[in-house]
Amino acid sequence: MVNPIILKFIPMVTGISRTFGKNCEVVLHEFKDLKKSIVAIENGHVTGRTINSPMTKLSLNKVREGKIDSDIINYSEKTIDGRVLKSSTMFIKDDSGEFIGCLCINIDITDFIAARSLIDDIMKIGNNKTEKTTENKINVVLSDTVKATIDSFGKPVIYLSKDEKVIIVNDLDKQGVFLIKGAIDYVADILQVSKYTIYNYLDEIKGGK
Repeated sequence: MVNPIILKFIPMVTGISRTFGKNCEVVLHEFKDLKKSIVAIENGHVTGRTINSPMTKLSLNKVREGKIDSDIINYSEKTIDGRVLKSSTMFIKDDSGEFIGCLCINIDITDFIAARSLIDDIMKIGNNKTEKTTENKINVVLSDTVKATIDSFGKPVIYLSKDEKVIIVNDLDKQGVFLIKGAIDYVADILQVSKYTIYNYLDEIKGGK
């Protein structure tokens, strides 16, 4: 039996999801059973969950650790398939002040990130200087090689899977890109990962040979 206080929030689940559209998942949880805490959900395709599914890992850890004194607003999470979510979790108390559930909003912003990246690229304005130093030539070779390798996949970086990024790093390694000073940092920035992730990819590639 769902707590009557929790039930009062169900109309909000529907209202918020209809306001922000299909990329906005709205979830209502009751803490009575954390393994199947969802009592209402709209746009569950965003995370692939349904009624009686559990909370996301971050929120679940907060509840288990008792760190729910205040709401968690505008944090980032990722789905299993790597899509980026902008999330907020608002906790619900009963009349005695005990936390009994929460209302969560998860907006899939993956397409917005891809669009921002495209707009940033279009808006770039280079200077008109024609410096032809060796360093500039090397930087052009680096950027052109990385761009061509990524473009061969035919989709924005934000949509690349981990396996695809490993393939890209492998291709770049074969082309000698990582012999160029600063290439690790540059490729990490372009692939939207840390430089340590690039090192891990390279170790993984060498380990598989």
